[in-house]
Amino acid sequence: MNVRDATAEDAAALDALADDDLDAARLVRDRTVRVAENDDGLAGFVAFDAWRGAVHVTRLAGDPETLGELLDGPRDFAAHEGLAVEAVLVEGDELGDVLLNEGFEDAGAGPRFDGEQTRRYRYVP
Repeated sequence: MNVRDATAEDAAALDALADDDLDAARLVRDRTVRVAENDDGLAGFVAFDAWRGAVHVTRLAGDPETLGELLDGPRDFAAHEGLAVEAVLVEGDELGDVLLNEGFEDAGAGPRFDGEQTRRYRYVP
C-alpha cells in the first residue's frame, strides 16, 4: 500500500470513497489530504488541518487497516508540533472503533451536526 498526498486528480476517487456529499476538489485544496492506494486504486483517505491548538481530522474513509496507516499522517504532524489529534464522529459511527483501536480516547459528547449527536475522540502523542 502506498500512502501519499492527494492531488486534484484524486477528486473523483475521493467522492466515490465518501459515504455522503463531499466536495473533494475543495477538500484537497483546503486541507491536508493523504490517500492510500493499492493495486485496485484508492483504498482510503484522511483529511486534516491544524487550528485552535490541535490537529483536527475532518474526514476519513476506508477499511480499518487502511485507516490505521492513514492516521499516521495527522499523528506524526501532531507529535512534531506538540499538539493532540481530535476527531468528531456521529454517535455510533463504526469508525469510532477504528479510532479507539488506533490509540484515540473517547473524549465525550461532541456538538450536534445536522441534528445528530456526535462523539469526540482525542489522541495525545
